[in-house]
Amino acid sequence: MERYRVLMSGSGGQGVITMAIILAEAACIYEGRTAIQSQSYGPEARGGATRSDVIISDGPIFFPKVLQPNCLVALTNEASAKYLPLIRPGGICLYDSDLVQLDMRVDARGQGLPMHRAVLEEFGKVQVFNICVLGALAGLTGAVSLQSLELALKSRFAPAQFEGNRKALLLGAMLAAPLAGASLY
Repeated sequence: MERYRVLMSGSGGQGVITMAIILAEAACIYEGRTAIQSQSYGPEARGGATRSDVIISDGPIFFPKVLQPNCLVALTNEASAKYLPLIRPGGICLYDSDLVQLDMRVDARGQGLPMHRAVLEEFGKVQVFNICVLGALAGLTGAVSLQSLELALKSRFAPAQFEGNRKALLLGAMLAAPLAGASLY
C-alpha cells in the first residue's frame, strides 16, 4: 500500500493551507484515493506559523495527523527548524533554496529549488508561489499527477486565475524535473 505523509509548513500568507487542500482534493476527487488534510496556524493572520498535514493512501487512514512525514515542505527557516527533526529516515525535505538555509542533521534528503525567484521572474509577483511549490512537490514525489492537480486548480479558481496557476504548477514541476525520481523511502 502506497502512502504519502506530507507536512507543509511556512508562515501565514504563503498559501500553505491552500496548497494542502488542493493536494488532498486532487488525490481524492481526481485519483480516487483516500486523503485527509488538517491544519494549524498561529493567531496572526499573516506572518504567523502555519502547518498543514496531508495523508494520501491507497487504503484506509486511521489517524488524521502526520507524526513522521516522509515529505516535508518547509518555506521558512523557522518551519525547517521546527519540523525537520520529525521527518522519517530517508524522507525528502522540499524547500526554497533562496528563502531557507537548511540545517540537515537528520537522515533525509534536502531538495532545494529557487521557486520564489522563478515565480518572481516569470510572473513579477509571488501570489502563485504556493502553486509552484505544489508542482515541485508533485514532480519530486509523484504523490498525485500534474493532470489531477490541474483539474483541482480548475475547479477551485476562476477562469481568469486558472491559467496563471496552471503555469505556476508547471514551472514548479519543471524546476523539480532534474531531481525527479527521488524515492521517499
